[in-house]
Amino acid sequence: MKQILATKRLFLREMGQEDYSDLSSLLQDRAVMYAYEHDFTAEDVQEWLDRQLRRYREDGYGLWAMILRETGEFIGQVGLTRQDAAGEEVLEIGYLLKHAFWHQGFASEATEACKEYAFQILHAPKVCSIIKADNIASQKG
Repeated sequence: MKQILATKRLFLREMGQEDYSDLSSLLQDRAVMYAYEHDFTAEDVQEWLDRQLRRYREDGYGLWAMILRETGEFIGQVGLTRQDAAGEEVLEIGYLLKHAFWHQGFASEATEACKEYAFQILHAPKVCSIIKADNIASQKG
């Protein structure tokens, strides 16, 4: 798969069908997905993955696999997507991280790299993060 970015502890790369199992464990974990209004079925996971593959082709970016450099383990996803924010289409940095990797700075490290990518590579005029009001940890980042 195509590597997009590298940080001190992470590789960010495009996802592929071979990531389905890891993506399922992420998207079907209620602790991780508490901000979503429904549980994810196997079909929902496949649709999510297909949406990323389409974004890579059409936009040149999307949500990427977050890979721990030390072990090669898939620990989450992070990247850039176009989202509606109060009627305005914005470029958003979003992420989901496996629960076992929360509160270790991985999300901050990955989102900072995505922000730099958005400004330096995509020449975005602005970048947003849409955060659930009760997600205090993400608001701090």
